[in-house]
Amino acid sequence: MFLLSAAPAIVPATGGWSQLITNAFVIVMMLHVILVGCAYAIMLERKLSAWMQDRVGPNRVGPFGLLQPIADGLKFFFKEDYAPAGVDRTLFTLGPMLLIVPAMIAFVIIPWGGVLDLNSLPFGIASHLGVEGQQVKITGAAINVGIIYLIAAASLGVYGVALGSWASNSKFSFLGGLRASAQIISYEIPMGLSLLAVALLMGSLQPYDIITQQQATAWNILQQPVAAILFYACTLAEGNRAPFDLAEAESELVGGYHTEYSSMRFAMFFLAEYFHMITGAAFFVLLFLGGFSLNPVGGLLPGLDLPLSGGLPLIAAQIGVTLFKVFLVVAFGMAIRWTLPRFRFDQLMRLAWEGMIPASLLVLTVTALVVYFGAQDWMWLASLGCIALIYLIEPIMPRQSNANARLGLRGSRFSPVDPGTSAMDVGN
Repeated sequence: MFLLSAAPAIVPATGGWSQLITNAFVIVMMLHVILVGCAYAIMLERKLSAWMQDRVGPNRVGPFGLLQPIADGLKFFFKEDYAPAGVDRTLFTLGPMLLIVPAMIAFVIIPWGGVLDLNSLPFGIASHLGVEGQQVKITGAAINVGIIYLIAAASLGVYGVALGSWASNSKFSFLGGLRASAQIISYEIPMGLSLLAVALLMGSLQPYDIITQQQATAWNILQQPVAAILFYACTLAEGNRAPFDLAEAESELVGGYHTEYSSMRFAMFFLAEYFHMITGAAFFVLLFLGGFSLNPVGGLLPGLDLPLSGGLPLIAAQIGVTLFKVFLVVAFGMAIRWTLPRFRFDQLMRLAWEGMIPASLLVLTVTALVVYFGAQDWMWLASLGCIALIYLIEPIMPRQSNANARLGLRGSRFSPVDPGTSAMDVGN
């Protein structure tokens, strides 16, 4: 039993120009860290896929191939910037921007570290600046509705997909954009419901409160494993990652919503995918892996974790823990890509509406009942009950009789047709 009676650490109130400067510094630094991380995440994916397929991967450009991302970036810069005839050039250029900008502003509420005591700064900097006794949070924006802001900002990416596909003046891109938009909107529903279940259990929307609650009890991946699985699957779908990457891997649509893009316009679509993946991994770490916490069961083993506030060495350790967790979550998503086959589009939509949305509603209902009766100590047991209920109900749920039935194709040697048979008869 996770002892919720262990009081979480009280997050000190911060503000003033010292917190504002810290916020700006964290935003600038982490923006560059994530941008470099995007470049090397591409190389990591290529190396990881090569390892899983018994290949070598990129190893020619620079020592151990470490300069490969620079070569890839230069290739995009020098490729022909092609635009088909008849496109609206303004909207055609605006589409990739509307996709990458939400990804680049969503991460600002992530707490990368705890609370820095400015008195610990060396060389008496605090006294020279007149900030003795003040503390600042290591985040880009310490706002009360932090996790709501993140999911709201990330959801704006659908406009870039829809606008870019429509402005391409191509039926293939337009159909791919419609499918991608339907996918993003559909998977935002179970993501929001899973997020609401976490907010109910934690009793707060503030990122620091969510972390301190997990430090005092247990990581939410142990307390709400079903919500964690649903949320992680939704982050893959929102980021257009396999097995949900139909938007850019549809043989009947040539390439999806970015078919007509090239050069740096296409690179912005590509960069936005990895930016979403890193931001989604950081969001998952915040909600379910305790943020910068090291002890997954703080309620059972209190005192074996990093403190909330301290000096620069503590903050550096907390940032390292957070980034390492983000790295593991990103690498796991890459391993999924090279392990599972992608869904058909009808399977993908059926999974969202007939599977994940009912499951997330069940998790939310159970969490609300647990909180209402004050039984947060037993949330892990209620989650196991959700898993058992899903397992029992799934076989009796209505389903398509034969989703993979082979349809006859007129003229195919696999489906011989009599001369008098119509195409409608073959389809039936």
